[in-house]
Amino acid sequence: MPERPQAENAAKAPKAAKTSTTEKPPAKRTATKRAATKEAATKEAAPRRQARGERRIAQLLEAAASVFCRTGYAAASTNAIAREAEVSPGTLYQFFPNKEAIAIHLGDELLRRARDMHGQAFLPENLDKPLPELLDAVLDPVIAFNCENPAFWALMHGSGIPGITQEHEELHSGLLERVQDILRAFCPDGSPEELTRVSGMILGIFKAALDLILASEGAERAAYVAELKTVLLRYLEPMLAAPHLR
Repeated sequence: MPERPQAENAAKAPKAAKTSTTEKPPAKRTATKRAATKEAATKEAAPRRQARGERRIAQLLEAAASVFCRTGYAAASTNAIAREAEVSPGTLYQFFPNKEAIAIHLGDELLRRARDMHGQAFLPENLDKPLPELLDAVLDPVIAFNCENPAFWALMHGSGIPGITQEHEELHSGLLERVQDILRAFCPDGSPEELTRVSGMILGIFKAALDLILASEGAERAAYVAELKTVLLRYLEPMLAAPHLR
């Protein structure tokens, strides 16, 4: 039997499968999958790291508040703050470069809370209250804020940091204006000079009393708060009854 031509045999041989030009080799597919998995894990871990960072910052600020209250700002140190927070100084420096940065961050937060508190204390409807009730409505939240945040007093009056000092002066000016607005409602005929002087005296009395209030606790603190209200009531009642201030 004659042999078949080689060309015919080649035609019947199974054809080799063609490799797709778009399909990645196994090594590349594995590397791509590994990179995608790593990227997904990184994205998933980011919120957790952020949450841990925020908790650590809150922990450091709380520790700083305790140290500032106990020793004053000038005598405080980053090492003391780290010990209070039970972390290493190196951990502290991951979030804050120095003591001043901690104080500024804490001061900004306290000033924000103070502004919110003033908005609640000086509500317009409080002007319709009799003077004793008005004093309660204004003084109680202000005193409570300072008692709950003693670091506010320590930073605003003892840090000497320009940014904090300036913002506190602005807060004080706004508070003075609020007190003047209350007096103006009770004494529409009072001169600007009189209202400014009386408002300044009210804040001066309040600050002096607040030192005593913050230095005491329990029944003694409540007694000082009552004394402050009595002093302001007796100071203001004759003025509000005077013809030139009515």
